[in-house]
Amino acid sequence: MGVVIKSAEEIAAMREAGRIVAMVLQTLAGVVRPGIKTRELDVACVRELAKHGAESSFLHYHGYPAHICTSVNDEVVHGIPGDRVLREGDIVSIDVGVKFKGFQGDAAITVGVGQISPEARRLIEVTEGALHAGIAAAKQDLRLGEISAAVQQYVEANGFSVVREYTGHGIGREMHEDPQIPNFGDRSEGPVLRRGMTLAIEPMVNAGVWKTRVRDDQWTVVTADGSLSAHFEHTIAVTNGRAEILTLV
Repeated sequence: MGVVIKSAEEIAAMREAGRIVAMVLQTLAGVVRPGIKTRELDVACVRELAKHGAESSFLHYHGYPAHICTSVNDEVVHGIPGDRVLREGDIVSIDVGVKFKGFQGDAAITVGVGQISPEARRLIEVTEGALHAGIAAAKQDLRLGEISAAVQQYVEANGFSVVREYTGHGIGREMHEDPQIPNFGDRSEGPVLRRGMTLAIEPMVNAGVWKTRVRDDQWTVVTADGSLSAHFEHTIAVTNGRAEILTLV
């Protein structure tokens, strides 16, 4: 499948889906507190989606059993909401995908549970900063590798490591479209960015080594060394200037 260039009308539809994603994430961030189970975040997501007449992009995707992903501490991505109780000092990454009127939106945040350590707070700040570095590099007529290199350089300059086994992706009518967007690489690599390309940029950053492994549930990705991990994501559209973030309220 080739890279799809979206029309202004299609981007407008994606903006609607993205706004719902942002509102759901805003609600879920407010639910996070010590003592709740991660499944409570999933239930809250279902309520919010119903308010907007939207669907989860994740539920049943390749058999995934929940509406969102909740990845705690050393969990990088694809953590399944369940009976795990959030404790003071944990960090939790919340990934939300929404399907609305035939188009997709996808975004993620990492939030602290109560008071968190300075290391955890800095990891969160650097990961969010890396996302915005990647977005700033997403400019028409440059190579996609500009995004990858910007994320990697920002992360490594701050003493953390960027996950290499999982990437961002194109997005539109399907949640995962071409191209893949690594969070590392050379500025000269990848396709040329064209106006109307819609991308999900998503740095996954570890406090320790970049390597990961998958737990026995065949979904939850964790850091190989047990270190903390954070994840941020936005869906954007490439324009003839600064990229537009579609997953904003």
